[in-house]
Amino acid sequence: MPSISTSCLINASPEAVFDVATNVEKWAEVVPAIEKIEMLTPSPAGLGTKFRETRLMFKKEATEEMEFVEWNRPTSYGLLAESHGSRYQTTYTLTQEGDSTRLTLNFDATPLTFMAKVMSVLMKPMMKMMIKMCTKDLEAIKAHVEALESR
Repeated sequence: MPSISTSCLINASPEAVFDVATNVEKWAEVVPAIEKIEMLTPSPAGLGTKFRETRLMFKKEATEEMEFVEWNRPTSYGLLAESHGSRYQTTYTLTQEGDSTRLTLNFDATPLTFMAKVMSVLMKPMMKMMIKMCTKDLEAIKAHVEALESR
């Protein structure tokens, strides 16, 4: 499966964006597609934190166990998940642009099994939908951060 990359510009500091974007326990309140979060390690989030995310994906409920494998406040963080015979790595980069922050999401899926390799070929036509879903997540983070900043 090819990589996905998308970004949005948020009118806030990298620190403010990072703090909202990594507050796992609040994700279901911030991102409409996320239905619930179950913490598997104690809060607050940081390197090594594990959690289970349940979201609507392609009109079906999907649950993934994830771990923060990168944590560089306020410039980047990364998540890793393994399921369905694939490894999913998502890296978020925060870049200051004037008084704003560009939040960039890079998603890579690596098939580990024969069946996952077959499925990755079949999933290629769905890439536009995946980009759209990832962009919606970023836009939800943007709306939440900017609402907090305007208080």
